[in-house]
Amino acid sequence: MPAAPVTPDTIRRAPKVLLHDHLDGGLRPGTVVELAEASGYTALPTTDAEQLGAWFREAADSGSLVRYLETFAHTCGVMQDEAALRRVAAECVEDLAADGVVYAEVRYAPELFTERGLSLDVIVQAVQEGFADGERRAAGAGSTISVKTLLCAMRQNARSLEIAELAVRYRDSGVVGFDIAGPEEGFPPTRNLDAFEYLRQQNAHFTIHAGEAFGLPSIWEAIQHCGTERLGHGVRIVDDIKVAEDGTVHLGRLAAYVRDRRIPLEMCPSSNVQTGAAPSIAEHPIGLLTRLRFRVTINTDNRLMSGCSVGSEMAALMDAFGYDWADLQWFTINAMKSAFISFDERLAIINNVIKPGYAALIG
Repeated sequence: MPAAPVTPDTIRRAPKVLLHDHLDGGLRPGTVVELAEASGYTALPTTDAEQLGAWFREAADSGSLVRYLETFAHTCGVMQDEAALRRVAAECVEDLAADGVVYAEVRYAPELFTERGLSLDVIVQAVQEGFADGERRAAGAGSTISVKTLLCAMRQNARSLEIAELAVRYRDSGVVGFDIAGPEEGFPPTRNLDAFEYLRQQNAHFTIHAGEAFGLPSIWEAIQHCGTERLGHGVRIVDDIKVAEDGTVHLGRLAAYVRDRRIPLEMCPSSNVQTGAAPSIAEHPIGLLTRLRFRVTINTDNRLMSGCSVGSEMAALMDAFGYDWADLQWFTINAMKSAFISFDERLAIINNVIKPGYAALIG
């Protein structure tokens, strides 16, 4: 049987796994408008949903991580009550399921949603209820998806240990890990060392945003000082790889360590182009890192700001690097192997969902 042709529909049918997706970076533009009206938020640049979607993408295209992060003032601004959080979470699951995602870890920083008095616990509970709503709606539409949560602390603030304790408190209620997010430069991972030490003592999982806007020292600290299990982005690991004119590749000690230890790279191609971490999709380090067989995974980062989905990221990489269904299966299995759920659960999804799904496409 011949391989399935590559079309938007067949890419949508391919089972996908998403490890790096921000809840407050994936709202539907129409939802932002409606929530702003309901909550009295008046700072939106426009109340036309289509124009607003375009504004988010253009603002995020600046090439600056700092400017990119400013767009979140609007999404967070309309996510300050329980009903809004629950709605956004449910719609997130529906949108991912419609894209063929079968397992996702969606992250957010609870401290960003306390402006109107919500407690951290109420925020987590509202989002978990929304994810459950979304899973039920997706099942009703014929799609099976499992969505888990990563709780982020903002690295420029001083609440990392508090958020780490929150993640452990809800570890049996769908929160599978912890992360630090926000500006890398000037806020190294080691500022949050107490949180990471606590998580390791609790046998809890965590990933760290590192190697996106800042280089190798950020990655080295995240791994060697903090003990991260995965690297959020990690794109600058390419700075420790030299390619000679004859094509010979030499890995520095840090790059070799990351590859040898199979430390997962949560790569987000479109987002990296927007923030200046890569000049274009075709020139994104994901090409070299995939060729060298690092533990590469494909992610969205912020679907609203980048106007992307896992499917569109896959399509762009197929176009840029000539990847086929077998390559997409490799990326997907990499991600599933790297998820923060139990070994048995990971294996079941790989063997019962991912491999059969791709077998039908590979032919």
